[in-house]
Amino acid sequence: MRVVIDTSSLLSLVRYYLPFDKNQILYNLIESKIKSGEIIILDKVYEECKYTSKGLVLKTINYLNDKRTRIKTEELLPTTKFFNQLENQFINGAIRNKLTEVEFENRKNAYLESADAKLLLYCLKNKNLFDRNLHIITEETETSNDNKSFKKLPAICKILDINVLTLPKLIYSYEEIDLIISTNLKRH
Repeated sequence: MRVVIDTSSLLSLVRYYLPFDKNQILYNLIESKIKSGEIIILDKVYEECKYTSKGLVLKTINYLNDKRTRIKTEELLPTTKFFNQLENQFINGAIRNKLTEVEFENRKNAYLESADAKLLLYCLKNKNLFDRNLHIITEETETSNDNKSFKKLPAICKILDINVLTLPKLIYSYEEIDLIISTNLKRH
């Protein structure tokens, strides 16, 4: 299985999982999966990580700063079909109705340059190459939309028939990780 991971999942990894990884088992496993190409980091996700939570992800997972760990996205261009879907299926209709044509075009162009759009375009380009074993890892849910112009990744992935996993499910899928919770915790 190959996965393309989004910024929110990397941030969750740093905030909620790695602090408990005292022996750096998870940290080292993620590093090996990135270096082997099983976990794919897009340059747009890396760029987002620079500005999210004061660069916490890149400070904590320092091997992401190696340029060899990132896939360039400048050549991932949308097809005509993708443009049509963006304008008709991916858009949050309630927000679209409030926008002028110019505002809509600006938001559409900004979205096309976003990490989310590049994740989708990467998967569309490569999903047949990986025989349906390509997934987007995201912590987003299909239903929440935070008043954004475009639907969340899981909702768009459903339309595009792209596999989605959460970070906990990804970690659970790695046989190298055996999470043990000690029942002998000292009570104070």
